[in-house]
Amino acid sequence: MKLKWTDVQRIAIRLFEAHPEIDPMRINFVDLMEWVKALPEFDDDPSRCGERILEAIQQAWIEEVD
Repeated sequence: MKLKWTDVQRIAIRLFEAHPEIDPMRINFVDLMEWVKALPEFDDDPSRCGERILEAIQQAWIEEVD
């Protein structure tokens, strides 16, 4: 199943699996956006992403780590 920007929880899980060594509290949004776009399942328009979506993904990733 393809991932869209609105699949915040699923994206966070994939990022946690792909980058277990990363502390999501310390990631910048530029890197976060690039990592999301690099996920094999990701298929959405980068222009549809904004700061609120990146914040939600980051928060979900933080919760995934805890």
